Amino acid sequence: MKIAIAGFHIESVSFLPNTVHYADFEEGVLRGAKVVTGLTDTNTVIGGFLDICQARGATTVPLVYAYQGALGRVSNDVIERYTAEICKGLADIDDLDGVLLHLHGAAWAPGYEDPERFIIESVRRTVGERVRIMVGFDYHGNLDADSIRACDAAFAYQKSPHTDMGDTGRRTANCMTLTLQGKLSPTCRLVKPGVLTPSIFSATQLNPLAKILAEARRLEHESDSYLDISLMAGFSYADATNTGFSVMAVTDANAERANTIATSLCERIWQDRHELYRPEHIFSLDEAVNHALETAPRVSKPIVLLEHADRMSDSTYLLDALIRRNAQHTAVPFLWDPQAAEIAAAAGIGATTTLTLGAHSSRRAGPRLTVECEVLQAEPKSYYISGAMLQGSYVNLGLSALLRIGGILVSVISRPAFGVDEDAFTVFDQNPRDYDIIVLRSKTHFRQVYQDLAEEILIVDTPDYGPADLTTLPYERLDTRSVYPFVEHPTISVKTEN
Repeated sequence: MKIAIAGFHIESVSFLPNTVHYADFEEGVLRGAKVVTGLTDTNTVIGGFLDICQARGATTVPLVYAYQGALGRVSNDVIERYTAEICKGLADIDDLDGVLLHLHGAAWAPGYEDPERFIIESVRRTVGERVRIMVGFDYHGNLDADSIRACDAAFAYQKSPHTDMGDTGRRTANCMTLTLQGKLSPTCRLVKPGVLTPSIFSATQLNPLAKILAEARRLEHESDSYLDISLMAGFSYADATNTGFSVMAVTDANAERANTIATSLCERIWQDRHELYRPEHIFSLDEAVNHALETAPRVSKPIVLLEHADRMSDSTYLLDALIRRNAQHTAVPFLWDPQAAEIAAAAGIGATTTLTLGAHSSRRAGPRLTVECEVLQAEPKSYYISGAMLQGSYVNLGLSALLRIGGILVSVISRPAFGVDEDAFTVFDQNPRDYDIIVLRSKTHFRQVYQDLAEEILIVDTPDYGPADLTTLPYERLDTRSVYPFVEHPTISVKTEN
């Protein structure tokens, strides 16, 4: 078995004014052998690909892996250049049997209605019909049946926080190798229920979502033949024609069964749409800050304030409120502001300086803050992720600074990153347990660590580009006349051909 491996990954907030360019991807791109050396033994999709291929004796041909996390839209040439690179690499491989791709599913570019579909279809045109193509997607991907029509099978994370990225790669590569060995003839079907949910409520341990996922796992476990089910929450902050929930089922040569299973789970999603949309309380800014300041002195664990609507790690609503309230023993990790980091570094460790902080990504990110601060640390920072999600992966924060603003410590970074585990503190030689109040900006991934570490987690809605009320967003590509929460009628869309 000769299997090519490649990937392109970004979660695009299409409403943000900023654009991610080719040069941004190139800063961390992996090519050729570096794909293997950089991702082997990591909890990543490609790490999972490599695990199975090695165990099954397959020859792997690594091409390119271009990765960015949750940022804005991408320029058209990003899609075109990486697609061309992947296809050229594939065209140069003799006797190719399969292609394993890792794609997010929520990339967004102005010239492409569905970037992932374009990539998959370009790969299919390059390799022909004989070569198998299988794709591992993010749980927050926006897909429809057309997105995956040109591949043989598709899979997505089954957990959020995404602690099963490696497992998803292994599921995908397992299907590939069984197929190439003649032990499996996969059929994949995708159905959409016509439902959107805010990312903050896409965590897979929240009910009723957890119960629906448990039903999917039960169906897999009780199946007497091959069955893999991917329930995807979609990414509501990418304005696409296919934004929202979807369910994919992969079976062994049984399209009718795959379609029936995916449709039944979509019906459950539709029935539970109200609870899926708002399963937990949302705090206003003042309500959350008041509660944290009153409660923190009486409890032994930190109170976490979750500024979940922040999409670029530079929102200042909570920081501003906490400064005005003279909060003490408070940490605000991973505020993205390259200019502030440079000013702090120029002032030097131990200096007191005045700088402008945060809210530079868009007009919705909050007030630009002018603060007087003490510089505690200032140097380039990087680390390998210790938490379960993306464990072992390398993160380069660039020039970074730790600032003291009264009783608040703010870590400022030059490259966007979300504090989802303790690394956001340990990279600055800090311990999250030393603080009374912690401000985080994650959507779901914080739950893996902070659900136990924190006394309480308060979900705070601020007017940034990732709000809990999706009806406030200016969708254009998405037909809001046919999806919940914009309308109250079912629109289950079934396409049987793939």
